[in-house]
Amino acid sequence: MEAKQFDLGDVVQMKKGHPCGANEWEVIRLGMDIRMKCVNCGRSVMIPRRDFERNLRKVLRRKGGES
Repeated sequence: MEAKQFDLGDVVQMKKGHPCGANEWEVIRLGMDIRMKCVNCGRSVMIPRRDFERNLRKVLRRKGGES
């Protein structure tokens, strides 16, 4: 299975959406843990990198604008 490529500032789609109804997250911190911010309501959550990579569906928008 190919590793999914993501970077700081990318907007990603996860398997589960946020309770506010949105399913788009912006990656705002990378490391052993990934912090991401809900695009709709602005709430941020931090999850372990392993869980993030397992639950990542796809990268919707890259930071630089290319898709």
